[in-house]
Amino acid sequence: MKLPHKLTGIAFAAYMAGIIAFVVSAALTLINTGLGAGYLARVLHGYAVAFPVAFTCVLVFRPVVLFLVKKTVHPPPSA
Repeated sequence: MKLPHKLTGIAFAAYMAGIIAFVVSAALTLINTGLGAGYLARVLHGYAVAFPVAFTCVLVFRPVVLFLVKKTVHPPPSA
């Protein structure tokens, strides 16, 4: 099943937030508690908190980031 095109921004935010939140949760859990028994459960617990925060941030700050990119990156050359 595919989403309608109008939900592209939401899908992007969900995938980006999901990947980043998982990687950051895994890294911070490893740093703080080590790679021992229950590691994955601890990562998933952190991920459950991190994903909604990351998803909201991607949605809220996307316009700001697009503006900053526009101001700091040259447009492609005209054909």
